[in-house]
Amino acid sequence: MMRDEEAIRFKLTIAYDGTGYAGWQLQKNAMSVQQRVEEALRKLFPGVIRVHSSSRTDTGVHAMGMAAHVDIPRAEIKMDERQLLLAVNAFLPEDVRLNEVQKVKPDFHARFDAKKKQYRYVIWNHPAMNPLLRNRAWQVAVPLDFERMQKAAKLFVGKKDFQSFASAHEYKMESTVRRVTCCKVYQRGNELEVVIEGEGFLYKMCRGIVGTLVQVGQRKLTQKDIREIFRQRDRQVAGMNAPACGLTLWKVFY
Repeated sequence: MMRDEEAIRFKLTIAYDGTGYAGWQLQKNAMSVQQRVEEALRKLFPGVIRVHSSSRTDTGVHAMGMAAHVDIPRAEIKMDERQLLLAVNAFLPEDVRLNEVQKVKPDFHARFDAKKKQYRYVIWNHPAMNPLLRNRAWQVAVPLDFERMQKAAKLFVGKKDFQSFASAHEYKMESTVRRVTCCKVYQRGNELEVVIEGEGFLYKMCRGIVGTLVQVGQRKLTQKDIREIFRQRDRQVAGMNAPACGLTLWKVFY
């Protein structure tokens, strides 16, 4: 590990189309976004060891504002932040881009310093899929009751046990209680967008919330049902998981 005086720490803001990747995190047998970013950095700075992210995104999930940090050996840097951004992007595939590079204090940590995160989920509510939103939205062909979804979204705000809305993971969480600070549904013609902000999220929790809201919009679930789903703390009683393609990590707040 490099000492602080031997390296400069940079905060990276990364955007990517997750369609062709097995998520952000490094995988043994599949390509990840993290691997692409680290490979590009090492072409310029061979001393780079690891890029540390604020979050993990699953297979097929996108990002507009993934935050990460990296330590670059001081002796290898001969460019400013703008030059670094341009240079790294030149070695990245077209579906991954650095949007911002910022020099930060040596003790900055992309994950542990994050205050909250915002995810956005796009739903295309029409019998014919919009080809411009292919791989970027979930097509729901049957009509959705937007007002019912708007009202139900308010039930997800607050500090609550979200076990019913999260999928099982390979490791057991110490707590399934999370604080959601915002859950709203917006409509622009046939396009609906669910915006969810919170201090932290369980595995596939956002997709569980969106899937449940869609079933509210289909009149399959009511607000009373959602309250009961929270009470039961059982994933099997909640709505479906929305597909990964509509979800984007939009912003990480510090």
